[in-house]
Amino acid sequence: MKKKNSNFFRFGAKSNVLKRNLKSDLSSSIVVFLVALPLCLGIALASGAPLFAGLISGIVGGIVVGFISGSQLSVSGPAAGLTVIVLGSIAQLGSYQTFLLALVLAGVFQLVLGMIKAGTIGNYFPSSVIEGMLAAIGIILILKQLPHALGVNSDFFGDEAFAQGNHENTFSAILGALSKITPLAFVISLLSVLVLIYWPKFKKLSVVPAPLIVVVTGVVLSFAFAGTSYGLKTVQMVNIPLFSGWNEFMGLFSLPNFNEILNKEVWIVAGTIAIVASLETLLGVEAVDKIDPKKRVTPTNRELIAQGIGNISSGMIGGLPITSVIVRSSANVNSGAKSKMSAVFHGFWLLLSLLFIPGLINMIPLAALAAILLVIGYKLTRIALFKHMYHKGWDQFVPFVVTVLAVVFTDLLKGVAIGMLVSVFYLLRNNMRNPYFYRIQHEGSKKNLRIKLAEEVSFLNKASIQVLLSEVPKETNVIIDGSNSRYIDPDVLETIFNYKHSAYSKGIIVTLENIQKSYTIPKLNIKIEENVN
Repeated sequence: MKKKNSNFFRFGAKSNVLKRNLKSDLSSSIVVFLVALPLCLGIALASGAPLFAGLISGIVGGIVVGFISGSQLSVSGPAAGLTVIVLGSIAQLGSYQTFLLALVLAGVFQLVLGMIKAGTIGNYFPSSVIEGMLAAIGIILILKQLPHALGVNSDFFGDEAFAQGNHENTFSAILGALSKITPLAFVISLLSVLVLIYWPKFKKLSVVPAPLIVVVTGVVLSFAFAGTSYGLKTVQMVNIPLFSGWNEFMGLFSLPNFNEILNKEVWIVAGTIAIVASLETLLGVEAVDKIDPKKRVTPTNRELIAQGIGNISSGMIGGLPITSVIVRSSANVNSGAKSKMSAVFHGFWLLLSLLFIPGLINMIPLAALAAILLVIGYKLTRIALFKHMYHKGWDQFVPFVVTVLAVVFTDLLKGVAIGMLVSVFYLLRNNMRNPYFYRIQHEGSKKNLRIKLAEEVSFLNKASIQVLLSEVPKETNVIIDGSNSRYIDPDVLETIFNYKHSAYSKGIIVTLENIQKSYTIPKLNIKIEENVN
């Protein structure tokens, strides 16, 4: 009876939380929907897939992954970081249906990764690298959306890489856009930015979300100038695929070609997608946790399982690979989302817009959406963040800046990999300096050098210990004390025992105190007790 009452009260508490968060989640979901819509279409276009496939993956990422995921603020959808892989894979496998089979298998691989708890790798990304990645995403958003804000749409909406598919790069696209400004698009984006900045400052007006005002303003202005020399072209507007009738709608879906299940190339593509999508997701949820006002922590293994189910679902009905997407997630956080229901709602908005109002959605100027992303980009890469990282010291600031530059001038995964290498360098450097502490005791004409090892001595400490031992003066008594050590790496033990054996030739007497011949890695014992009254 007590258990039933306990479950009843828990359900009631959850229900109250949902009601309390409903206003914020609905408002933020509209912003995420407006940001996600062109991203879904643009990524599908860049991937060489049907435009409808981008919308399918956006809907699945919102509704399916949103419900299963343990992340409260992350938003999933088609991944810009996988466009090159998808484009090449479709050509390599010969048909889009065969690619869908590879996507389904990739989802199965992700399920397995989640079940074997491979998601813990996300806990090893340094804070400075994650902060650098977020700042870089902010800079990329600003640089990539400037051409769209000026009315030039030479590249697909949402590209994160520096080099573009049309033989341009981020900077050349901006320079080209400056010479081809569309006056109406520029006015719409400028007014939109002003609305996004100043509208929330008026408390009575802020009941209506600023991004919604931006979209309405953009639609009104584009409609007012339609048919004139100042009007916007079709390529400067959102473009949802139109259909008439149920049969035509169902014809937009594609099914996997399971006849290719024994094709070796299919399994290779599936493994590639699973690895890259999992890494991008782990980076994404780690970044979102950093900017979550409540500092909640996403269960990474559950996230991999959610992404796996999402990719299986997307592949079964003709969608693209899904990951946690930083751009959408950042928009979600900055729009005031409180729970995962914002991501779920955005998936439903995508579905409803596709079914009932595609014509109305196609009236939204891309310049208005670009303005929303410009403001989000500024919030991610504000100057205060650079100052904060600088005051944390060079070992934090240098990896941060290197990650920012590397992500901006390459792409997300390469940039993070470069930032990780720099962080590892500083990690090794710090371990060289502080793997142990020691003191020198003078006793008569001889010196006693006591080296007291730390609680955990890893292989990273090996080099610094070797340097210290090589500098010990002749005719010194060396005492290596392991009384505080719970674990000493075998490589370090070998160094210590070899030194004891060879030091005698230099007149150095080595004494080992409380050092075992071998150590086992200490087990992590976590005991959680739940007291239900």
